[in-house]
Amino acid sequence: MNMDGRIERLRAFLTEKIVDAVLITKEENVHYFSGFRGDSTALLVMHERLVLVTDSRYKEQAAAEAPLYEIVEQRDGLYKKVAELAAEAGVVALGYEGAALVCDQYEKLKEMLGEISFDTSLALDALRQVKDADEIALIRRACVIADEGFDHIIAYIQPGMTEVEVAAELEHHMRRLGSERPAFQTIIASGVRGSLPHGVASDKVITSGELVTMDFGAVCGGYHSDITRTICVGRADERQRELYGAVLSAQKCALAALHPGVTGVEVDHVARKSLAEKNLDQYFGHGLGHSLGLEIHEEPRLSKAGHTRLLPNMLITDEPGVYIPGWGGIRIEDTVLITADGAEPLTHAPKEFIEICQ
Repeated sequence: MNMDGRIERLRAFLTEKIVDAVLITKEENVHYFSGFRGDSTALLVMHERLVLVTDSRYKEQAAAEAPLYEIVEQRDGLYKKVAELAAEAGVVALGYEGAALVCDQYEKLKEMLGEISFDTSLALDALRQVKDADEIALIRRACVIADEGFDHIIAYIQPGMTEVEVAAELEHHMRRLGSERPAFQTIIASGVRGSLPHGVASDKVITSGELVTMDFGAVCGGYHSDITRTICVGRADERQRELYGAVLSAQKCALAALHPGVTGVEVDHVARKSLAEKNLDQYFGHGLGHSLGLEIHEEPRLSKAGHTRLLPNMLITDEPGVYIPGWGGIRIEDTVLITADGAEPLTHAPKEFIEICQ
């Protein structure tokens, strides 16, 4: 990974915001700017010095994973040590991650810092929006595992199984393929539960003729994939086929609209317009997609509030859905890479309507 480049961009950001240093406490940003993967740790990034503060449990790991950093062990409290180091280094203005530091921590640390200014909240997540080659490679691998997981589960699933059984088998298979963990709590929503966009797997029994929405992902090197497919366990009826075709059409229209320079609002509108032509937009309540990387939900977004213009090497999901209470639901999702002149889906599991008939 290009850690030098990441730190260079971070230091330029500090100069722009007129602070001498930044305290990084969010685990994903600690990972991104140092390489260290653990908790109970903070980074103190200054213009001429890089310090990783942790406890005895992580000293050896931190030294191996964050070779650019001076590793400092704290024994009397993480924030107390940070305050001591900032004072010793002559820091005048210290920035912090306002979205990651809870109020009590902020107030205690501000008191410990004394005369050091601690009034500038910095949004560091924005520096992670455009992915580098190493990040994209890890996300590609996570997508391959998710695709293979889908291939496995459609050969496994059958009427009489519970949603939890299906989720457990899917997660286990992806772990065997190299996933570190599920990317999020696996969603398996069958029958009428399909109207729940985040219907995580339950003890409901899957019966013949039901649609089953499966939303899942893998994690490789800390980076996530995200995919959704909806299938029918048994023979589908005409209404199920009709709505599936409508959602798939919306998903493909949105994919064709993805390219550098377009905003999330514009792409979200494309999908909604496609569903509106079939009078289904009223059943699509969430945004069309989100970025992903070290977190499963990142900025920018494809939504009515998504005003960020997409850039090459951003990742985004394309996931329209239809959710009808008392009937069920359908969602189709791919993880997509924005390229120099368009977009490349990184998930490739089949999207033609699948019926599992045995």
